[in-house]
Amino acid sequence: MKIALIGYGKMGHEIEKIALQRGHEIVCTIDLNETGKFDSPEFRSAEAAIEFTSPESALQNYRRAFAANVPVVSGTTGWLEHLNEIKAACENEGQTFFYASNFSLGVNIFYALSNYLAKVMSQFSDYDVRMEETHHIHKLDAPSGTAITLAEGILENLGRKETWSLNKAGNENELEIKVFREGEVPGIHTVVYESEADSIRITHDAKSRKGFALGAVLAAEFTKGKKGFLGMKDMLNLHP
Repeated sequence: MKIALIGYGKMGHEIEKIALQRGHEIVCTIDLNETGKFDSPEFRSAEAAIEFTSPESALQNYRRAFAANVPVVSGTTGWLEHLNEIKAACENEGQTFFYASNFSLGVNIFYALSNYLAKVMSQFSDYDVRMEETHHIHKLDAPSGTAITLAEGILENLGRKETWSLNKAGNENELEIKVFREGEVPGIHTVVYESEADSIRITHDAKSRKGFALGAVLAAEFTKGKKGFLGMKDMLNLHP
């Protein structure tokens, strides 16, 4: 495939490495202050654009890619208040958009495990639940998109929590997400169920960016020939 990269930092370079290893061609890279490249023939020739940037620039990046009729695979988090606009572009304009808060295969298995555990724990009200997430100091949004996806799955399946809160639960109906920013940590997410008798913990600990980058390239491959709004559940079929 011909792939464009929107965002050419550490993740962009890791994605480039894996894409080339898998036989793809990187036809265009767009970094900060290079938005003019969206109008280039090289960008327009791309069969997919993989986007990892910032919450502030993501939405405009999507609009520019759609204007060039280039499918987008995005792992940027912190912009989801605009999700309906992107879904509408897919539905009404025939655009293709693949979004994941985390492209790691292991994380998506973790989502499925957490959702199942929440269903089980809904029967045991003596256990309270909380979450913890740790990322590198450069991460701009908090909690992480991965943590929000985990929390939404717990809220949907547990029943006794109605919303999530950042760093402090104001009442028993809130699921607390404790956030830590340390060093160069790729990402650690933990779900904790605790009673007076014991505690149950499940954790996903990313060792590097490689798993995220591989998943993003696989998602780009998955978009080929498809239209609409897509996600990891479509590609992996791990959870309904």
